[in-house]
Amino acid sequence: MDSMALIEHYFPDLTPGQRQQMEALGPFYATWNARINLISRRDMGHFYERHVLHSLGIAQVGKLVEPAHVLDVGTGGGFPGIPLAILYPQCHFHLVDSIQKKVRVVEEVVAALGLENVTVAHQRAEKVKGPFSFVVSRAVTQMPRFLAWIRGVWEPEVRAGKRPGGLLALKGGDLSAELRGISHELFDLSDYYQEPFFETKKVVYVSGAAPRQTR
Repeated sequence: MDSMALIEHYFPDLTPGQRQQMEALGPFYATWNARINLISRRDMGHFYERHVLHSLGIAQVGKLVEPAHVLDVGTGGGFPGIPLAILYPQCHFHLVDSIQKKVRVVEEVVAALGLENVTVAHQRAEKVKGPFSFVVSRAVTQMPRFLAWIRGVWEPEVRAGKRPGGLLALKGGDLSAELRGISHELFDLSDYYQEPFFETKKVVYVSGAAPRQTR
């Protein structure tokens, strides 16, 4: 099963408007991917599982709260930012990527969906002006380097609702070496999703109160 039904199975409380926007993602990306290689061609047959549901894994761990300003670094084709923006309409999402042609497509998708809580920019993470309560990403680079990129955009001692903000990164595989010396929480997406694709997928949470590497 790779369709909107997969999303509704795990997120049954979507509003009619959210369902419509989520359902529109498939045709939009199929059309754009035929022109620009945003997503691996082999992955388009698993679009909802490997891109939409994967992005929404960040929502499953219960750290991202509304309202908040959220930065999606290295958004590529708009993941995880666009699915999260649909799910969290009271949050503002700023999606950045260093590849201009991808940014243009993301702008088109945002406009077509009518996502008023999303802005998009052709920009490197180091040049972004904050502050943001949360930073999200999907397999951009090694964590120590990533934390150095985003250090200047985090709000010090940020509080979003009653919980601290922070970094929520979608990662995969063995992360023990990459995360050594970094204070973090690790969530296995296989605890939330039944599909085999998620067996090695994780969400790494680093609190915004202390985004630094320890010695």
